[in-house]
Amino acid sequence: MRILVTGRQGQVARAIAASSLAAHELVFASRPEFDLESPELIESFVSRVRPDLVISAAAYTSVDLAEDDAERADRVNAEAPAILAHAASAAGAPVIHLSTDYVFDGSGSHPWREDSPIAPLSIYGRTKARGEEAIRVEAPKTHAIVRTAWVYSPWGSNFVRTMLRLAESGHQTIRVVADQNGNPTSAHCIAQGLDAIVRHWQVEGPEKSSGTYHLAGKGDASWADFATAIFAASASAGGPSAAVEPIPGSAYPTKAARPANSRLDCTKFQATFGFETAPWRQALQKVVSELRSISGQMPASA
Repeated sequence: MRILVTGRQGQVARAIAASSLAAHELVFASRPEFDLESPELIESFVSRVRPDLVISAAAYTSVDLAEDDAERADRVNAEAPAILAHAASAAGAPVIHLSTDYVFDGSGSHPWREDSPIAPLSIYGRTKARGEEAIRVEAPKTHAIVRTAWVYSPWGSNFVRTMLRLAESGHQTIRVVADQNGNPTSAHCIAQGLDAIVRHWQVEGPEKSSGTYHLAGKGDASWADFATAIFAASASAGGPSAAVEPIPGSAYPTKAARPANSRLDCTKFQATFGFETAPWRQALQKVVSELRSISGQMPASA
């Protein structure tokens, strides 16, 4: 099977390359041949590659910058997925599209289900919601929209690498928000979940299970809980550590509003595709250990 993956340098794309999905023929799309801001390049690339499946993993993810760059965020997160899904449908390829917990407003305390009403608080969240709808319109019977949250990995810019960089640079105590809760999610777990979708579709086809799903780390935490676990995992691996001072979100203002409750209910994904992510603390330990083995030390920058 030839699988086209957008976002060559992204966390999920790199996890896909290191997963069992690599048994397929993976074609990673990136500039200059493929550009989410150039519709003609999207269409021509898909037409040339003729994929059997498209994994839409690239996005504009700078949540705060999007507040001042709404037009570009919309082009990348809403318009480009529409063009990509249209081109994929023309090629006869189903689409797996990654989305986010930021489509919800973060109210309440229960995990969000796929059919929960969306009400994004930020430009980023609104553009991702528009991207979801575009996928549903352009590939109505051949898509899986996969919402995830709090993604981290050994690569790129993410919360785990940021915390370890701060500890390594000498910060003994780090103030971390304690009143926002979600599911820390390893990109490795996302890649495994996407592989479960592919395996299911190879047997059943995408039509019966086309729809929206949640895929996130098992168990929830606050950002302060997450940071504490990161430093515990790092210390056990011989890496840098720091104390965590829990603070309210009001003490760490950001340009874009964050959902206070980002918990995702993933039971539909498990029931449909037979896959459940590892407990997030277990998955975190693996990533921290991988960071150690990659560099021999924790990252100096992130």
